[in-house]
Amino acid sequence: MIVFEARMLMGETMEEAITDAYVPADMAKRAEASAIRKANRDFVSAFFLAVQAGSFIAFGAALYTSVIHDSVLGFGLTRLIGGLAFSLGLVLVIVAGADLFTGDTLMVMGCFTGKIKVRQMLRGWAFVFLGNLIGALAIVMLVYLSGHWLGNSGAIGAKALAIANAKVNLTFTQAFASGMLCNILVCLAIWLCYSSRSVTDKIMSIIFPITAFVAMGFEHSIANMYFIPAGLLLRHNPDIVALLNGADLSNLTMHGFWIKNLLPVVIGNMVGGAIFVGAVYWILYLRKPSLPADG
Repeated sequence: MIVFEARMLMGETMEEAITDAYVPADMAKRAEASAIRKANRDFVSAFFLAVQAGSFIAFGAALYTSVIHDSVLGFGLTRLIGGLAFSLGLVLVIVAGADLFTGDTLMVMGCFTGKIKVRQMLRGWAFVFLGNLIGALAIVMLVYLSGHWLGNSGAIGAKALAIANAKVNLTFTQAFASGMLCNILVCLAIWLCYSSRSVTDKIMSIIFPITAFVAMGFEHSIANMYFIPAGLLLRHNPDIVALLNGADLSNLTMHGFWIKNLLPVVIGNMVGGAIFVGAVYWILYLRKPSLPADG
């Protein structure tokens, strides 16, 4: 009886060890190990993982547009529901496995510890950014060919066009600050995933931060690789444009996409993720404290 009780006690202890979330110090080590893996991937693997991530985020963006386009709820509740829908993108990235530029800003943790070189990190960022762009644009084209934007008498397309137009009319400061705030939350979602031991843990870690950034209207560079090219296609559809009742689309151009939006948003995403999340958690958990001076 005593042996049985002892085994039961040991079993419970082992179960706790298996199911308990990783603590922040272990999360930091997992983030560092992830950075090392990403820095040493071969080009083909890195590129295709990046294409996957771009397409996954585009799916989330397309679902967001479809869900909110005819909402009769208030502004806040509509954004909240849209944020829940958009969370699909990062759930697919984390659970299915893919490589997202905004999340890869956490590679600075491996850089600061000296486990990877700055050159490796920057090369990885460049490959992933390109792959994300290709993946997002592929979904834009497939959605266009599918006729999805013509749904509900063109209302879905009109909403997609309005979203794109709003993004290219932000000031540089607005786009930069919004990009920074967005990636703080995105990288916090990924950081929380390093505490996870199950798929359910990961999904729950993702939903709240991602819903928050979408509901507050912050800017995600990879999502914008879907939203704005969608608008660039839709502005040539006179029936869709007519539904916006004469809205000024003069900034919805390639210049508006690359310079007015993507440039400041990318910089903001990098600062938000690398400095406000990656560097902070490196300082807290991976930095080797200096030894006291003798005497």
